Amino acid sequence: MSFYKKPDTTLWTGRTSDNQLYVHEKIQCIDLEKQNIPKAIQKSFAILGYQCDEGVDRNKGRIGAINGPNAIRKMMASLSNHFSEGVTIIDTGNIICENNDLEKTQEVCAEKVLQLQKHQYFTLLLGGGHDIAYAHYNGLKKAIPNNTIGIINLDAHFDLRKMIDKPNSGTPFYQIAKENRHFSYLCLGIQKESNNKELFTTAHELGVQYILNTDFNLQNTKYITSILNAFIASVDTIYLTIDMDGFSSPYAPGVSAPSPFGFSPDIVLEVIRHICNSDKLISVDVAELNPIYDIDSATARLAARLIYYIITYIDNNTIYA
Repeated sequence: MSFYKKPDTTLWTGRTSDNQLYVHEKIQCIDLEKQNIPKAIQKSFAILGYQCDEGVDRNKGRIGAINGPNAIRKMMASLSNHFSEGVTIIDTGNIICENNDLEKTQEVCAEKVLQLQKHQYFTLLLGGGHDIAYAHYNGLKKAIPNNTIGIINLDAHFDLRKMIDKPNSGTPFYQIAKENRHFSYLCLGIQKESNNKELFTTAHELGVQYILNTDFNLQNTKYITSILNAFIASVDTIYLTIDMDGFSSPYAPGVSAPSPFGFSPDIVLEVIRHICNSDKLISVDVAELNPIYDIDSATARLAARLIYYIITYIDNNTIYA
């Protein structure tokens, strides 16, 4: 079992043009096990899917996130291409979970992240359950072992549950904290209703910084920016993870754990722009999209736009020769 599936070219379809006017026309599909990764020129991005909801199932959530990566790709495909000519975007396929083996799936995912990072690609991972974060972080840690990695999590949940038996979608950041001497973790959008008292206690014991969902809005931009600035200054690099269930359910109905009191896209875009402007962001993932419960692909569209704008912001900050 390889736990890897090459990219599906049929997902990247839409209107056609003679000048790469649409995102699907700019995408290059690369089989990581049979093709050489193109040399990174200027700013290069690699999309990698994480087709796994075993962690969600173990965490007693609504399964279906396994179909998230391809749903996002479909929504990205038809978007207009306003990226610079110097931007390269490759789709490198999906990590797949075989025989409910979450641990091996995470191991293989980390290896692919390492492979892409070593080729100087900015990695964009599409989930899948939030257990993607454990795999993603381990790949980054291997790629830049001498750098301190700050984790910024846009989420309703800490995902700091202690491992009782096996890891799941609720344990990734606790695992990271316990396995690494340095642990810098900032959560934006935390909901008291979705995190019990023990999780808040764990967060305090581990030195986790967080902003509650009631304070995470445009009216508090100055406060949020001050927290971000201090956190970014304290680390060498930033890994951003976006859990779609952090958004209010009218924006993101298709998630494993919906909430009517989540955050809105406007503050998220402001935060993303600020993080991109720091020039410390090296990798991003989007987690917990569940197409089974989506309405008119609203959540998949939102996830696709987030990836689109991350590429846009980084592109705009890149100086081309």
